[in-house]
Amino acid sequence: MFGVIVSGRLVQTEFQQISVTQVVTTIPDADNINHIVVFLTGTTPFPEGTGGQVYFSWPDPHAPPNWQLLGFISNQKPSVIFKISGLKKLHEMGDYSNMMFGMSHIVHNAQIGISIEPLSNIQDVPSPNNIENNVTFAQKMLENFMNYILSYTITQSNMVRDPTATYVPLSTVQNWYMNFERRLQQNPNFWK
Repeated sequence: MFGVIVSGRLVQTEFQQISVTQVVTTIPDADNINHIVVFLTGTTPFPEGTGGQVYFSWPDPHAPPNWQLLGFISNQKPSVIFKISGLKKLHEMGDYSNMMFGMSHIVHNAQIGISIEPLSNIQDVPSPNNIENNVTFAQKMLENFMNYILSYTITQSNMVRDPTATYVPLSTVQNWYMNFERRLQQNPNFWK
């Protein structure tokens, strides 16, 4: 029913069923993976009114799996690309330089889990990649910043000389604001 694509590898469709509504697959040698694609194969659709929450687990040899929600797939949204490079914990990968048995690095296997749930539960989950929310947040933050800065404006004739203060021309802040807003409109994720 499900497939996973890792760039440069064959499609992976082997999922292990761990309960009536949950399946898991292992992604071998996941250290250098940045993105994965999770999709429905088209052989079996989700039961009516359900979809699949997609989770990622990066291994920690000293702890149980830590599942992180990536997003969801459904009959209406049968494939999704997820960025997982930011989910990796660099301190877990360590700095291994042992050359034991010809191995120059530790290989980590990650896991992808899919939990079949009612769409009403899935749609309530906020998506971290929601571009509209990012744009709205950035615009509100910029407006708040500009309002704060403008509340301290005074004319040059009203300035009291203070050798410990640093002054920035308001026009410089306004130029930064306009440039940031323009770039945000062109690419809502440029700041990432």
